[in-house]
Amino acid sequence: MALKHGSLKKVLYRLSVFERKILRKTFGPTKEDNGNWRIKTNKELDELIKHWNIINYVKTQRLSWFGHISRMPEASIVKKIYKSKPFTRRPVGRPKSRWEYEVRNDLKKMKLIKWAGQVEDCLKWKDIVEKAKTLPEL
Repeated sequence: MALKHGSLKKVLYRLSVFERKILRKTFGPTKEDNGNWRIKTNKELDELIKHWNIINYVKTQRLSWFGHISRMPEASIVKKIYKSKPFTRRPVGRPKSRWEYEVRNDLKKMKLIKWAGQVEDCLKWKDIVEKAKTLPEL
């Protein structure tokens, strides 16, 4: 099933809502000083998970996989598929965002300009991915 334009944000939003629902069930309600129980706020949940949500996890895994693909030999099947371009024409309208574009946007958000040389060094790239895990704006 193909995603329609603008629905990526909707999917990310729904994923965040589902994650918070599960976290509320996992951590349970909060008992206030007056003896009343209440559900935890989004801010409290965010502090409990130390700003490490499912969307950040997916994005850091994507960065990690991008590093693997970049270091693969040109003859590997995965690299050939990554570099291939479709022969058909694209539909009229706004072009769909490609996986690589999303990775590059994440790198821009991290203010990582000269990433091409760093991706070749496995240990340096691993440090970059670890740094991405701590960025709430990613």
